[in-house]
Amino acid sequence: MSETSLPAPDHTATLREALLAAGFTADGLLDRLGAAAYAALARSETVPALRATRGASPLDTLVRLFLLQRPVPQEQARAALPLEECVRDGWARLQDGQVRATVDVRPYGGPDGEDWFIVSDLGCAVGGAGGIGSREEGVVLGVGGASTTLASITVRTPVASALDLGTGSGIQALHAAQHATRVTATDLNPRALEFTRLTLALSGAAPADLRVGSLFEPVGTETFDLIVSNPPFVISPGARLTYRDGGMAGDELCRTLVRQAGVHLNEGGYAQFLANWEHVEGEEWQDRLRSWVPAGCDAWIVQREVQDVTQYAELWLRDSGDHRSDPAAYAERYEAWLDEFEARGTMSVGFGWITLRRSAAAAEGRPSIVVEEWPHAVQQPLGRAVQEHFARQDYLRDQDDAALLAGHFTLAAEVVQEQVGLPGAEDPEHVVLRQHRGMMRATKVDAVAAGFAGVCDGSLPAGRILDAIAQLMSEDPVLLRDRTPQAIRLLVEEGFLEPVPVAGAVREEGLG
Repeated sequence: MSETSLPAPDHTATLREALLAAGFTADGLLDRLGAAAYAALARSETVPALRATRGASPLDTLVRLFLLQRPVPQEQARAALPLEECVRDGWARLQDGQVRATVDVRPYGGPDGEDWFIVSDLGCAVGGAGGIGSREEGVVLGVGGASTTLASITVRTPVASALDLGTGSGIQALHAAQHATRVTATDLNPRALEFTRLTLALSGAAPADLRVGSLFEPVGTETFDLIVSNPPFVISPGARLTYRDGGMAGDELCRTLVRQAGVHLNEGGYAQFLANWEHVEGEEWQDRLRSWVPAGCDAWIVQREVQDVTQYAELWLRDSGDHRSDPAAYAERYEAWLDEFEARGTMSVGFGWITLRRSAAAAEGRPSIVVEEWPHAVQQPLGRAVQEHFARQDYLRDQDDAALLAGHFTLAAEVVQEQVGLPGAEDPEHVVLRQHRGMMRATKVDAVAAGFAGVCDGSLPAGRILDAIAQLMSEDPVLLRDRTPQAIRLLVEEGFLEPVPVAGAVREEGLG
């Protein structure tokens, strides 16, 4: 697979027209296959899709050819494609009256309804015809859960320059091309850059500046407004597979990537990564990750999942198909993973998101570094939630308790209050505020914080509201003002309350 030549991009516009005309799009696939067969593809199960495409329509032909990688009759292929051009350019090959695809072409829906196509190696679309299951060093994968996760958390504001580091088949570069004037894409694997070229061209996107090399070496001292990377973060003994194995000891590749990113960010720029990190005996994992954050940057690091070393080794041995090899060879590889973890004192491995933002406050030695565990459901996309997180950190960094009490706040959209207690009880045991967007957090609050949040509409400063609550609850207003700013700070930090500029606040007229 890694030695085959790749298609030429000469006639991608003509091929794109044919794919769209046949309805070979994300929506078209769902309509043609049905929900059950469509979902089965994500589990690498192809039988339902094969049954659904037994006809001879152009869409049936394209699904079988490019997604399921089955041979199709020459005349059927000609009815669906500009066949001669596709064969000449290398998208397909003709043999004994049958046409076979040379690459995987997968429809992918953009965030604003765009019809895109991700081009990758055959059988490596991740949840496609054959899953990954490849042990070839130069294999290039298509769309997977990790790549779509990174795309969903990326901040999508117009920028002058974006860098996709370790581009693979080009999905991050494709997204970036929609809001960046200039996109640079790099990869250690030259074949990956050729796949990125095909993905961009077949999707009708502007070409990117493609460069070969490891980490930031291909860009020298250049800086960017946005850096994204779904790196080869797997912690493994050795570096068998370029697409996934970092090739450095433990989590050193991810640490190096994060540490080096700071000097390549413009002021206000974001760097967003997926990463794995070790949980080492005798060390707090949060401290380990805080040490990765480069000078001059704020950071938000979210751990989404933790696996013990046996689960982790099994996951990636199955990913490469080693579980289908000789049992003795599988056991030997498994032992090698456990030996490596034991030697490093690694108890488990975390997976999550790392976002850096270069800021003036961090450069002055006042960085905001938040490291948290959040394994719960979130509402994607999260790019806006990432922006809002850093905006809240900017606000809180400059607010002491007196400033908070003078501030005006509103309850964030889609926040509800839940009262928890025994059935029939006169008063709830506790009150929970819950978000229904973004990170979808929930936090337990006392009666004062619940009452405070409930009346925040931006019209009154926090201190005036607390004075009124103190009167209603027969509490000392001075003591209430002293103890409540910490709760207000937490509600703002987690996005339950939003600061309102004083100039835009309504004049104080009382609570009722």
